[in-house]
Amino acid sequence: MPNASDDFTLYGNHNSGHAYKVKLMLAVSGVQHVYQAVDLDQPRNERPEPFRHLAKFGEVPLLVHNEQPYVQSDAILIHLAEHTGKFGAESASRMARVREWLFWEANRLGMCLPNLRYARRFAPDECPPGAIDWLQNRFDLDIARLDKELADGRGFILDDNPSIADFSLCGYLFWADEAQVTVPKNVEAWLQRISRLPGWQAPYTLMRKPD
Repeated sequence: MPNASDDFTLYGNHNSGHAYKVKLMLAVSGVQHVYQAVDLDQPRNERPEPFRHLAKFGEVPLLVHNEQPYVQSDAILIHLAEHTGKFGAESASRMARVREWLFWEANRLGMCLPNLRYARRFAPDECPPGAIDWLQNRFDLDIARLDKELADGRGFILDDNPSIADFSLCGYLFWADEAQVTVPKNVEAWLQRISRLPGWQAPYTLMRKPD
């Protein structure tokens, strides 16, 4: 459980859905933290310290908790859930179900959707022929699977209580317009429920770009 001596610093970027997952977890759970924006336009070897030597893969998000660095968004979410005892870590069986969804997200929706957004918003002329069509077909399969999962009307992906699996899955879906994809009705209703959680803010608001 968190205590008064806990010290959290999150390094992220306003365009990173992976950083947004973690920032959203911290916001909804009410964990006090410092947020440091990282300029991803800088080459990795020129990014400022201490980010450069703490971020093992040179990527955001990076969470520093009591001087210990943690990287990779879903791994950070697991750490935060287990540390707080919330959002999936209430029991071993619940956490096992959370991990299933985190691995599914990383392999499925978390692969195609960020790349679609990047290709269509930031680099429309850089993708090899057929790449965007392939990503779109993959997304269509994945979002249909998620929509079917939510068709029984439960509040969140596990049950009627939110978990880090929800934060992971929704990370890039709040940018569906930038990826130029359509979100089906059950997924849209689920996103609306997430957006009503205390502390929720949209990505560009929660991770404001520095002046």
